[in-house]
Amino acid sequence: MQGLSIASLKRHPALIPLYVFLGAGVAMSALYTFRLATKNPDVSWNRDTNPEPQRAYTNKRYKFMDTRPEGNYESPAPNYME
Repeated sequence: MQGLSIASLKRHPALIPLYVFLGAGVAMSALYTFRLATKNPDVSWNRDTNPEPQRAYTNKRYKFMDTRPEGNYESPAPNYME
């Protein structure tokens, strides 16, 4: 297939930006998925030592943009231990 080897890319240089942006998009989506898997409080990789990781966010803001005023912030997560 044309455009898949270095020799054919030299004959069709207009395909180079396509491959660059496609590669950047794949890399960004992979990095975002990795970030979600490691930083999201809904994901627990080790349930033995931290069975409820969402408890770390009871007094923190998690949203990127929150419209609630500063001050006493109460988490909307239910407390299942009671």
